[in-house]
Amino acid sequence: MQRHTKIVATLGPSSNDPEVLERMIRAGVDVVRLNFSHGKAEDHINRANIVREAARRVGKQVAILADLQGPKIRVGKFENGKTFLEKGQKFILDSDCELGNDERVGLDYKDLPKDVRPGTILLLNDGAIVLDVERIIGNEIHTTVRFGGELSNNKGINQKGGGLTAPALTAKDMEDIKTAAQMGVDYVAVSFPKTSADMYMARTLIRSAGSQALTIAKIERTEAVEPENLREILESCDGVMVARGDLAVEVGEAAVPALQKKMIRLARELNKIAITATQMMESMISSPVPTRAEVSDVANAVLDGTDAVMLSAETAAGKFPVEVVETMARICEEAEKSFPVTLDQDFLNRTFTRIDQSIAMAALFTAYHMGAKAIVALTESGSTALWMSRLRAGVPIYALTSQESTLGKCALLRDVQPILMPRITDDRERLLREAEQTLLRHKLVQRGDVIVITVGEPLGQSGGTNSLKVVRIGEV
Repeated sequence: MQRHTKIVATLGPSSNDPEVLERMIRAGVDVVRLNFSHGKAEDHINRANIVREAARRVGKQVAILADLQGPKIRVGKFENGKTFLEKGQKFILDSDCELGNDERVGLDYKDLPKDVRPGTILLLNDGAIVLDVERIIGNEIHTTVRFGGELSNNKGINQKGGGLTAPALTAKDMEDIKTAAQMGVDYVAVSFPKTSADMYMARTLIRSAGSQALTIAKIERTEAVEPENLREILESCDGVMVARGDLAVEVGEAAVPALQKKMIRLARELNKIAITATQMMESMISSPVPTRAEVSDVANAVLDGTDAVMLSAETAAGKFPVEVVETMARICEEAEKSFPVTLDQDFLNRTFTRIDQSIAMAALFTAYHMGAKAIVALTESGSTALWMSRLRAGVPIYALTSQESTLGKCALLRDVQPILMPRITDDRERLLREAEQTLLRHKLVQRGDVIVITVGEPLGQSGGTNSLKVVRIGEV
C-alpha cells in the first residue's frame, strides 16, 4: 500500500549521521526540516548536502524545508544556569540584566517592557510557569509567580492572548533566507507571522535572494488565528504549519484541536498545503513505542486531511529516530484505510475558472469512476498535482516532471509521488509513451492497467495543462 500522508522529520544530533538518515528515508521520510534556530550557515549547507546524498542512494525524492527561527522572545541566562520560582514569589524580568539570579533575569527581547501592562499574564517555558505582571518600572517588569517551577537559560516567553509586537522576520531570518536560497531549499517556514504582510515580505525576500522556494506560515500567535487574519495569511503563502506548541500557550491548549481542524480544512479549501506539528510522538524521544494517545493524535491529523505530519525532537534528539519514522508511517497507513471517498459530493458548489484546474478536476472524476490504477500529471510547475491532491479520489497521483525544483515541491503533497522524467521530445504521443514506460520501470502499474494522463500543449509551458487522455497500459 502506498502511503498518502507525508512525513516531515527534523534533522539534529540523533539524525546527522548519513547512515541513520538513509535508514530514516527508507523508513518513510519525505521532507527533512532544517531548524535554523540551531547551528551556523555552513552547518545547514552541509546537512542539506548529506540529505541529498542519502536521498540519492535510496532513490527517493526528499524535499528540504528551512525553518526560520523568528523573534527570540526568551529570558536571558542565569548565573547558575537556572533558578526555581515559588508560587507567590516576586520576580523581575529586566531587559538590562546580564546574568540572572533568584530575583531577576534578563530578556533577549528588549522591547517586552513596552508590550506589557499591569494585569498581563506571561507564560514561560511553554506555559509551565505563569507570571502576573504587577507594574513596569523603566526596563523592569515586576511580576508575581502564579505557578512556579524550574526556570533555566533561554526559556521562551508568551503573552496570554497574544499582543507581543516582535516582528516575524528578524535580521537573522533575513540572512538565513539568503543561506536557504544558496542551499536550494524547497520550502521556507516563517515563524510567528501575525498577518499576511509578514508572509508577503518573506516571499519578497526569498525571490530577491534568487530562490523559488514555497512559503509555509507557522501559525503560533493568537493574532494569526483570528478569522480574517487566518484566511488572509493562507491566501498569501503556499502552506500552513499547525505549530501546536506556542499556539497552545497563547490561546490555551483546549482551543488547539478545533483550530487544527479548521486550519487543515481551510488550507484544502484554498488549495494550500497543511503540516501538523509538535509533540506528535513525543514519548518516543526516550521510548521505543508511542503512547496510545499519540497514535490517536497522528491518526486524527491524517483523517483531518493534513498533507504531512511532522517529527521534531523525536528525530532531532531522540533515541529512536528510525523507529519513530517507521511507527508514524504505519499509523498513517492504517488511518488511511478508513478514508471515506466522497469525490462527487466534494465537487458540489465548486466552480473552476482556469482551464488547467478544470482538467485536473476532470482527471480525478474520470479516474475515480473508471477505477483507474493511477493519475499521471505531466507537469512543469506542479500546480496540476497540487489541485488533484486537494480532493480524495482513492487513486494514486504521480507527478512526472523534468524540473528538479518541482520534484521537491510535490514531495510534500498528500497523495502525490513525484518522479523525474526528462522531457526528451516535443512530440506529444512520444511523451505519453515515455510516461507509460516510466511508470512501468518504477513498477507502479502493469500492462493492461487503465491510467488517466493530463498534459499541456504546447509542451513544456508552465500552467498550460489543457488536455486529458485515458489509456490502457501497452496501448498508448
